[in-house]
Amino acid sequence: MTALSIGVLGLGAWGQTLSDLFSRQGHQIKVWSRRSGGSPLEAIRAVDLVLVTVSLAGSKQLATDLAGDWDLRVPLLSCSKGLDPETQLTASQIWQAANPELNPLVLSGPNLATELAQGCPAASVLAGVELGRVQQLQRQLSSDQLRLYASADPLGVELAGALKNVMAIAAGICDGLQLGANAKASLLCRGMAEMGLVIQNLGGEQGSLYGLAGLGDLLATANSPLSRNYRFGLALAGGASASEAQASVGATVEGFKTAQAVAALGERHGWSLPICQQVVRTADGRSSPQEAVHALMQRSLRDEQA
Repeated sequence: MTALSIGVLGLGAWGQTLSDLFSRQGHQIKVWSRRSGGSPLEAIRAVDLVLVTVSLAGSKQLATDLAGDWDLRVPLLSCSKGLDPETQLTASQIWQAANPELNPLVLSGPNLATELAQGCPAASVLAGVELGRVQQLQRQLSSDQLRLYASADPLGVELAGALKNVMAIAAGICDGLQLGANAKASLLCRGMAEMGLVIQNLGGEQGSLYGLAGLGDLLATANSPLSRNYRFGLALAGGASASEAQASVGATVEGFKTAQAVAALGERHGWSLPICQQVVRTADGRSSPQEAVHALMQRSLRDEQA
């Protein structure tokens, strides 16, 4: 395997984990973070690949700042998950909006950073419209610890990874209220239907919903206390406000802002997204967790496939 020179923008838990993982494979890593200071240009110059792991909020300014400095021969691999509540754009779309000549790839899947940092095995999806480039990086970045699968549906993969965070919050609320296994299974099944509706209407492929970035990631984050979004939901169920829940998690929770973005899309286009809407109402303090459950259970009856 040929060693790559990889620039990493962002050194939070996910950025640090990927940096360490790829370094152990023999790749050369150049990192930049706001905390460490310096110029992000140093991390994107003279490299074979750039990984972006900064939060969605941090991506907007960084993408604008670096728009004129990219070597377009170097792939940008977006590893951030979420939808911007102002523009309803995904992370890779934010980078492409700043520089339309970029053609980002995305990485998404059931990858709880703590488990990977402990050496546990995992799999993920590497997606991009140029499948040949995707498959080349798949070979170069896969290892005994992280197995990568190739996809030509970057939008569907990225949307699935973002939307599952909303459902992980809902799962945390469900468990925090001790509603039981039946309720949680029903919630996640109907949550998958909402995710599929959004993915299909925004131009992604339904198959990505049932892959590692969708169902796979949902199974991990809706059931693990290592998930920030799940812990955020648990805190909401305990009566915390959104700011209090965020503080208790102690790290960025992308699912709440994603829920706001998705709810706005639903209202604009007339999509039925009751779980997303109730997550927003609960986090905003407009409904209690118990009222949100009641609202979901009292909706008009319908066919399952409608």
